[in-house]
Amino acid sequence: MIKLVRIDHRLLHGQVAFSWTNGVGADCILVASDMVINDNVWKTTLKLGKPSGCKLVIKNMQDSIDAINSGVTDKYKLIIVVQTIEEAKQLVDGCPQVKSINLGNTKESDETKQLSKQIFVTKREEEILKEFIQKGLEVEIRALVDDKKIFVEKVL
Repeated sequence: MIKLVRIDHRLLHGQVAFSWTNGVGADCILVASDMVINDNVWKTTLKLGKPSGCKLVIKNMQDSIDAINSGVTDKYKLIIVVQTIEEAKQLVDGCPQVKSINLGNTKESDETKQLSKQIFVTKREEEILKEFIQKGLEVEIRALVDDKKIFVEKVL
């Protein structure tokens, strides 16, 4: 069962590993990333940040989608973490069971506009977020599980 889909360019760190894992009662974290799967430094870093008693799975995007759709992940209380809004779109397009997206942290650049303290989006990413909302997904900004939800449609 998917408990949380989070976009966070840092992937697995204290907020995800402890606040969110405990807050949603997760027992498995799936990092879905075509980049990370081929980067041994990233993989080692993620494994070091994994909370005890919680399984960590790192897969490329297509294998993540296939695993979710096959039902093999249904036995877990699952947090799925992706780095970008584009990756979240791949996940949403491939997995109809994704019903909500948590924006945790995105990178600032010269091409982005700021939606909140930690969320920066390009024009293309803004379009994707609007598409999610039009599909009926809940899209919210929250750094920590106990923070008040800020719904993206109110800040776009």
